Amino acid sequence: MSEETSPAPQRCGLVAIVGRPNVGKSTLMNALVGQKISITSNKAQTTRHRITGIRTVGPTQFVFVDTPGFQMKHAAALNRTLNRTVLSSLGDVDAVLFVVEAGRFGLDDAKVLALLPPDKPAILIANKLDAVRRRNDLLPWLKQMQERHPFTEFVPMSAHSAADIQRLFGIVEKHLPEQPWFYEEDALTDRSDRFLASEIIREKLFRLTGDELPYASTVVIDKFEEEGNLRRISASIVVERDAHKGMIIGEGGERLKRIGSEARVELERLWEAKVFLELWVKVRSGWADNEAHLRSYGYE
Repeated sequence: MSEETSPAPQRCGLVAIVGRPNVGKSTLMNALVGQKISITSNKAQTTRHRITGIRTVGPTQFVFVDTPGFQMKHAAALNRTLNRTVLSSLGDVDAVLFVVEAGRFGLDDAKVLALLPPDKPAILIANKLDAVRRRNDLLPWLKQMQERHPFTEFVPMSAHSAADIQRLFGIVEKHLPEQPWFYEEDALTDRSDRFLASEIIREKLFRLTGDELPYASTVVIDKFEEEGNLRRISASIVVERDAHKGMIIGEGGERLKRIGSEARVELERLWEAKVFLELWVKVRSGWADNEAHLRSYGYE
């Protein structure tokens, strides 16, 4: 007589993804969730909100929290708000993924490392492994990292590698408590379609303006209507100066049209629905250093 094996117990927990700007946190989040929910660009500090991504694998539900990169350089109200978001996220989680570029560790990385709570298991994610030419050079670096913090695991990897992502699930799983899932099995994020629309427009804005556009710009959704398989969206790009407005609109309005077109195509692919998108550019002087404006634009 063979004994019946009981099913594995459900596990569920919160996992923060932290690191300095531009180490690949949002790319890692999207790979873990299996769908784009966190925007990416080469502009530092692209992520500005606590974004929750959900992935259920077998009996375990992983609830990942992508945080803004901790900002040291600017003291504006926007940056203080983003840093508060990082710190509050760390207090709630069951485990932390500390993301650095493989083989590199600078002052900004050290400042984020100092924020890690000592009572939470921290896993070192040595990301962008595919960019490391001499893998043997990583061994002394990994030893130095162990001396900096008592990491529970070291994971050299690339967020673009499906095999590495699957391996990471197995590593993180054992740090999550046995408890019922927080969300439905097929849930991907707790963020609304309205929020995702604003984020994707902002991504295209940053990607198509490059370093020309100063950091202080944001996107506000003025109207979001669903009519069957059609989404009607009206959004405002908010900047601090008239000169910034001109950068975004471009000659003959071409750049603004391209921002809108690329955002619309991606939203249609995301929702499998038709999207009608209108974009406007508005000047709000000093918005990034005004607490009331930040709250009205959705910053926590």
